[in-house]
Amino acid sequence: MTPELDIALLLGAAVLLVAVGAVRLSTRLGVPSLLVYLALGVAIGEGGLGIRFDDAELTRALGFCALIVIIAEGGLTARWSTLRPVLGLAAVLSTVGVAVSIVVVGVAVHLLLGLDWRLALLYGAVLSSTDAAAVFATLRRLRLPPRPVALLEAESGMNDAPVVLLVVLLSHSGWSHPWWYEAALVVYELGVGAAVGVAAGVAGTWALRRAALPSAGLYPIAAVGITVLAYAGGTVLHASGFLAVYVAGVLLGNARLPHRQAILGFADGLAWLAQIGLFVLLGLLASPGRLDAAVLPAVVAGLALVLLARPLSVLVSALPFRVGLREQTFLSWAGLRGAVPIVLATIPLSERVPGAERLFDAVFVLVVIFTLVQTGTLGPLARRLRITAPAEATEIHVETAPLERMRADLLQLEVPPGSRLAGVHVDELRLPLGASVTLVLRDGVGFVPAPDTRLKTGDSLLIVATGGVRDAAERRLRAVSRRGRLARWFGEYGDEVEA
Repeated sequence: MTPELDIALLLGAAVLLVAVGAVRLSTRLGVPSLLVYLALGVAIGEGGLGIRFDDAELTRALGFCALIVIIAEGGLTARWSTLRPVLGLAAVLSTVGVAVSIVVVGVAVHLLLGLDWRLALLYGAVLSSTDAAAVFATLRRLRLPPRPVALLEAESGMNDAPVVLLVVLLSHSGWSHPWWYEAALVVYELGVGAAVGVAAGVAGTWALRRAALPSAGLYPIAAVGITVLAYAGGTVLHASGFLAVYVAGVLLGNARLPHRQAILGFADGLAWLAQIGLFVLLGLLASPGRLDAAVLPAVVAGLALVLLARPLSVLVSALPFRVGLREQTFLSWAGLRGAVPIVLATIPLSERVPGAERLFDAVFVLVVIFTLVQTGTLGPLARRLRITAPAEATEIHVETAPLERMRADLLQLEVPPGSRLAGVHVDELRLPLGASVTLVLRDGVGFVPAPDTRLKTGDSLLIVATGGVRDAAERRLRAVSRRGRLARWFGEYGDEVEA
């Protein structure tokens, strides 16, 4: 066994290092790195190096493990102050929106492709879930207002739970219970899953705050372990483990835990590893010889999804909420699909549902085509809709003892062309007590600003803000970037303006 293990380790390490290097290359080329990982998997598979892999059940199991880590990282890095205002809309999008999307795509592929209703609804269910990895990787590169980013991230973290349940139900040979029983089962699994996540998050926060672990490196391991425990606890109770993971991650990520920045950095690294492994594995499972025949159903299902199902699901879900037309348009186009639909397609494949192989191939092709198109156009679309926020402050994850003792975060703020921050003196920012500009980078030279330092276009600011005033500081910076030093005279306090 040792020679085989050595070869496997050699190949695995080489693929991992190539994937890590591909992140920088994909950033320069403007190609989503997730597609590079898929291409790596296809390259080492039966159509490339000749490694044959067709174990859909193993792929399903490993895919679920990777999704646990990815969703946990999304919860840990989500800020409750930005998540709370959009939680209701995200919940509706993850339930009502999912139902609308399944029905619309199912009807479209049934009529246009002649599929039976069960397989047609499976197409809709598999494609109805947005992908957390794709959403996190894409949106965090763009400078957007907090509201749409928080909404899309929350939706991608929450909608996996109901979709997995529906795909499993549709993959079974037949329903032995009436529809109301199945609906009640879905409600039970979501409710209990959320409760398990709350219990795990609260208990984990209490334990980590009081544990005197001998090494700082143990805290990140324990935090991620708590989120995995939430998943396992949820599934043991026949509830939604994915929702439990996300809820537990949100509670842990917004608690003031020891070595919080180290926890976030560790979770980010694990999430990258999970994404690389998952996409390479899915690429390895794909058979290039079958993909040509899957282009037509992929295009039909994809067009039905992005032109009909997604906009209609956003419209229906947004009816009870104040969501402007421009924001609805962006949300409709930003419903990114990635590894999750492909992983979900392995469920009917492992259950040997008739037509599941064609479904998997179509979803694989659809993800490649539409991820490439959507991610490349999100930035220009946001600028055209005028919902970009180039002056939005972003957090820099740095683990330092002074910041830990202060319970503070380090923020970075750019002064883009057209921002009213240009020309404002540092003391005119009127940041709340506990927040201060500690460094200004101008023309490649950094200096500590004085109160009368005048900001200029192109400046980059480092701001230290304690946890209690961070939200107020960001609102103030947002207000000054729009109205200048006289923001308060205009009644401008940094609140989001509806489109």
